[in-house]
Amino acid sequence: MRAVLIVNPNATSTTAAGRDLLAHALESRVTLTVAHTDHRGHAIEIARDAARDRFDVVIVHGGDGTVNEVVNGILGECGPQRATPDPHAPAVGVVPGGSANVFARALGISADPVDATNQLIDLLGARRSGAAWRRIGLMDCGERWGVFTAGMGVDGDVVAAVEAQRERGRTVTAGRYIRVAVREVLASARREPTLTLRLPGREPVPGVHFAFVSNASPWTYANSRPVWTNPTTTFDTGLGVFATTSMNVLANLRLVRRMMAKTPRIEAKHLVREDDLAWATVTADAPVACQIDGDYVGLRDSMTFTSVPSALNVVAPPPHLA
Repeated sequence: MRAVLIVNPNATSTTAAGRDLLAHALESRVTLTVAHTDHRGHAIEIARDAARDRFDVVIVHGGDGTVNEVVNGILGECGPQRATPDPHAPAVGVVPGGSANVFARALGISADPVDATNQLIDLLGARRSGAAWRRIGLMDCGERWGVFTAGMGVDGDVVAAVEAQRERGRTVTAGRYIRVAVREVLASARREPTLTLRLPGREPVPGVHFAFVSNASPWTYANSRPVWTNPTTTFDTGLGVFATTSMNVLANLRLVRRMMAKTPRIEAKHLVREDDLAWATVTADAPVACQIDGDYVGLRDSMTFTSVPSALNVVAPPPHLA
């Protein structure tokens, strides 16, 4: 079995010792090539080459942004020109190295890099014994593939603000995200809603302040605590949508409390929430911030998100064990 290990040395929780341990452990199971990223988009290039050269597995040691790049490198273009996903494309394995690691956790991969390495070794061993890869659905965002989430409005504003702080040398933590989110939500409460949400089988919903589209659950994490928007949305269903028509502070604080509950019951009068959707379209009166998998992608006035079932092979436990 031939594998490429893509390491983002700048990811939040990667260390030189951890990277060496991971590479050494993998070398006992696969024919391994190690590649380190050194610029934005580099993981796309490495993964594209691995797919072209018919590697069996691409293993990511980094955060969700690196995972997104690898998936886009393997699968190539999406949108109207999208081809049927290649069932023989390399599988994607993940050893978490970022700050949130939402994708890995949603797959049932441990957030601890050492435990995740042991999981990966066991799963690769099972594959050598004839087990099939797990296949998961993805989200076609028109301009790139989304793995677990996308958002327009305040969600994009938060990601843009955090990335700006990262570029100034500040460490990204759950606390920093929360502080930025509170600031952006309060700022958004003073603005008129500009988004319109279109979903299959229902009338357009105008007056939307922000919209999240999910391909898995939970939506994100506050340290170890999951934050839910669409608890029944998984890699094996259609998309989940979570949008609000009010920025009333008290109403949204109650909603956030429900999103972080051990048994989430996500409902509110000002909430539009749908699950298992084939697609969702969000339009804006003027361009607003947009994020895909926690990466700021710029200002957009229209985005369509489409569910693509069984798009990607992954090295992960079966769904009932995730």
